[in-house]
Amino acid sequence: MREAFVSPRLLKARTVLFSGIALVAVSLFVIGLNQQPASAQATDSAFNQNRAFLEDEQNTIGIVQAVGNSVVAIRVESPSTGIGNMLGDVPLDQIPPQFRDFFNLPPAGEEDQEGEVPQGRPDIGSGSGFVINTDGHIITNYHVIESAIGEESVELVEGAALSVIFPNTNDEAVDVRVVGANPSFDLALLALVDPTELPEDVLPIVIADSNEVLVGQKVIAIGNPFGFASTVTTGIVSALDRDEIPTIGNFAASMIQTDAAINPGNSGGPLLNSRGELIGINTAIIPGGGAGTRGNLGVGFAVPSIHLTNNLSSLQAGGINDVFSTRPRIGIGILDVRVYPDDVRERLDYPERGVVIRTIEEDGPAAKAGLIGSTFSVMVDGQEIPAGGDVIVAIDGIDIFDTFQLQDLVFAHSPGDEVVVTALRDGERVDFTVKLEIVPTDR
Repeated sequence: MREAFVSPRLLKARTVLFSGIALVAVSLFVIGLNQQPASAQATDSAFNQNRAFLEDEQNTIGIVQAVGNSVVAIRVESPSTGIGNMLGDVPLDQIPPQFRDFFNLPPAGEEDQEGEVPQGRPDIGSGSGFVINTDGHIITNYHVIESAIGEESVELVEGAALSVIFPNTNDEAVDVRVVGANPSFDLALLALVDPTELPEDVLPIVIADSNEVLVGQKVIAIGNPFGFASTVTTGIVSALDRDEIPTIGNFAASMIQTDAAINPGNSGGPLLNSRGELIGINTAIIPGGGAGTRGNLGVGFAVPSIHLTNNLSSLQAGGINDVFSTRPRIGIGILDVRVYPDDVRERLDYPERGVVIRTIEEDGPAAKAGLIGSTFSVMVDGQEIPAGGDVIVAIDGIDIFDTFQLQDLVFAHSPGDEVVVTALRDGERVDFTVKLEIVPTDR
């Protein structure tokens, strides 16, 4: 067998080469133990910088930081109604402490033998509200504070108390009073008993024009769901002019529908656009199958801000203002033409502005005058929208652009007055003389 011969010089060179490779390998191994890959370093660095937030995230964060302190938690204490357990079939001993506080339940173990809340405890309600000016005026829903005031007065009933808690104030309650209330639009105006208790970091929320709201635009809801203060949820405007919700106020209001999570306690809180402006007051959710399952199902509703704008002066004037109990109506269910996409509107031969009659009150003023409601439906983005009814384009010769203008013009009259309603029917303008009446809301 022939032996391999390696010269001393070559052997030395190989030794140096292998030693160098080994040194480099060890060095890389040590570096690897103490350093992450370059891509991981870049990722970590990015997450520590503002540019890590998407533009939409930055927008939400900025709005919450700007106006979040203006959203308050409202605590309403009213005399006991003896309602007992409001949670349906949910065993009280399974309810976490936070939720026990929200529903004013006694500490675990203090229920009676039937699992009910001992009678005589004051009822505690919780809701949300938001500051609208530097005088400390706060807007909320009427139904949030309804149990604490009389039917015909904004004064607190005996045994009732009303307070708010601002964020970042160590849960210190501040007493408030009710200035004015409007059950018809589910609105109430509160004021700090001591205006000097308004925190310095509170920035009043600007009221926007909800007539400019579009389906699909981003919305932010801030409130106090289940007593969890300063909770923020986001979503989009799912639909407009929803008037099929019978539990809002004293009439079927045209509501903003949103998929932003809204739960019990969110009522009265603001629904904001991407500029941080108010476009609606969160007021309702579609409940589940029972009281024990009531919660967000992706369908929430808000009172359009235009109702607040139109009624703010009467709220500031004070007292109860139930406009629909004394004002005349035509007796119709209506829908803005603008909710129809352009191509659908063109096929239906509808104008760019006006109000579509969805329904007609039987034997109401409109029905007696000969106006007609929708006769069929069209599908728009998977939803049925009524069509085929008369489209109101003018009242007494004044052009009608939307439902709010129509309401204002009608409310400017008295019961028994006659108005000329101009409507488009099959593309032709037709005038109808309508004698206004106070149409019962439960007709």
